[in-house]
Amino acid sequence: MKVMRKEHTTAFLSLCTLLLISGTAWIVPSSLPADEPIPAWGTGHYLYVATPGIRDYLGYGGHGLLVFDIDNNHKFVKRIGTKGLHEDGSPSNVKGIAVSVPLNSVYITTLQSMQRIDLVTEEVLWEISYEGGCDRMSIAPDGMTMYLPSLEKDFWNVVDCETGDVIAKIKVHSRAHNTIYGPSGNRVYMADIASPLLHVADTKTHTVVQKIGPFSAGIRPFTINSDESLVFVTVNELLGFEVGDLKTGEKIASIQVLGWDKGPVRRHGNPSHGIGLTPDEKEIWVCDGHNMRMHVFSGEAPYQQLTTIVLGDMPGWVTFSMDGQYAYPSSGEVIHVKTRKVLSMLQDENYNTVSSEKMIEIYMKDGKVTRAGDQFGLGRLHKGG
Repeated sequence: MKVMRKEHTTAFLSLCTLLLISGTAWIVPSSLPADEPIPAWGTGHYLYVATPGIRDYLGYGGHGLLVFDIDNNHKFVKRIGTKGLHEDGSPSNVKGIAVSVPLNSVYITTLQSMQRIDLVTEEVLWEISYEGGCDRMSIAPDGMTMYLPSLEKDFWNVVDCETGDVIAKIKVHSRAHNTIYGPSGNRVYMADIASPLLHVADTKTHTVVQKIGPFSAGIRPFTINSDESLVFVTVNELLGFEVGDLKTGEKIASIQVLGWDKGPVRRHGNPSHGIGLTPDEKEIWVCDGHNMRMHVFSGEAPYQQLTTIVLGDMPGWVTFSMDGQYAYPSSGEVIHVKTRKVLSMLQDENYNTVSSEKMIEIYMKDGKVTRAGDQFGLGRLHKGG
C-alpha cells in the first residue's frame, strides 16, 4: 500500500479545509463532461417590437427594434438599432411593421419613410422616403409585394419588397390608413379613416374591385378570418365592433360592448381602436381605450360578450401569437389566452415597460426566418402555420 508523503498530505488537508470553509462540495468527476453546443443567436421563437410604437413617446421602450424570447418567458434579448428620424434627429412615430420570409427582412414604417432591415446582419439595407408619407402596410404571402398606404392621403402605393420601388398607385378616398393583404394573396383590404367603406383591391390588376359596407362610421383597425369571408371592424364612435360579409359586400352586424361607458380616450379619438381574432377564430378581442380593458366576444354570431380583462394602460392595438397561446395588447401585457391571466409585462434591458402597437412574431433558424406572424390579429383556422 502506498503511503502519502507528508507534504502531499498537508496540501490535501489544506485544500479540504478551504472547501469546507467556503461551503463548496468537492466531487472528483469520473470523467470531464463533453462540451455542450451553445445555440447560435437567431435560432428560436421571438417577438420583435418596434418603438416608439405609441406616437413618438420614448417612455414606452425608447427607440429601436426590441427582441423578446417568446419561449423563455418573453425575456428581453436585444435592441437592434433603427433609423426613421425627424429632421431634428429625434425618433419618428413607428406606423407599421411587417416581415418578408424569402427576403429575410423586417420592414418598419415611420411617418415619412420605410426601412428594410436584414435579419442576419441586422443592418438597415435601405431607407426610402415616400411621397405622401407612410402608414401601416401589409406584405403578400409570397413576401415580394407590399401595399403601403400614404400617411392619411388619398392613395396606397404598391411596392416591390426587394428594392422599395413603387410599382403602382391606387387612389381610394382621402385618408389611407390600415391595410391587410389577404392570406389567399388575391385581395388586399384597405381601410380609409374618412370612409365607411372598406376598399378591396385585386392584386393582379392593383385596382379596387369591391367595397364592403357601408359601416356606421369611418373604419379604424380591423381584421379578417382566414377564408376571407368575414371582416371585423372598429369604427369611430362605437365601443364595440361591426361585421361585414366579404362575399356579398354587406354589413351584417353591429355589436356594442355592454356594461361599460365609452367615455373619452387619450389617443386615436375613438372608443375601440384595436381588434383581433384568436388564430382558431373562436374569439374576438376588442380594445376599450377609456376603461383600459380588453373585451372578449364569441367569434360566431350572435357574438356573445364573454368577459373583460383589466389592463394597465390604454390599449390601442391587439395581436396574438400564431399558436393562439398569447395575446399582446399594445399596453405591454403578455396575456395567456385560455386563462385570461396576465403572465408578465414586456420589459427592456433596463426593466422599463415596453408598449407598442407595432410588433410581430418570428420563428428563426440560424438567423433565417422560417415563419412569421402578422401585426394584425388575423384568423388562421384555414391557414397552416
